[in-house]
Amino acid sequence: MKIPENTKSRPQELTRAELEIMQLFWAQGPSMVNGLLDAMPEPKPAYNTVSTVVRILEKKGFVGHKAYGKTYEYYPVVSKESYASRYMDTVLDNFFSGSLSRLVSFFSEHKSITVEETDEILKMLRERR
Repeated sequence: MKIPENTKSRPQELTRAELEIMQLFWAQGPSMVNGLLDAMPEPKPAYNTVSTVVRILEKKGFVGHKAYGKTYEYYPVVSKESYASRYMDTVLDNFFSGSLSRLVSFFSEHKSITVEETDEILKMLRERR
């Protein structure tokens, strides 16, 4: 699943509430608003709040819907991988001047990276060559 054309023209970042609902869509697939609410932790937001966020996601091009009479089933239009890739590209460009080595350096300085994780990163880089 790729990011639709209407969202490609401008970088789209999700708000915390939008991302929380997208995480539910990515985990459980097509859902009605009640299904999303059931999957949310306590304290649950109001039905209208979730419904509004879902409609915003649809307007932004992240969610689509199928109508069954007056009931709507919503589904993700953008995959988690596609969003993560686009988001990380933005982070890389905006904070690390597009430099992957600067990004890795940042994480090595601010997060403790184990020897196993370092080996895993090196292995992935070798495989991509």
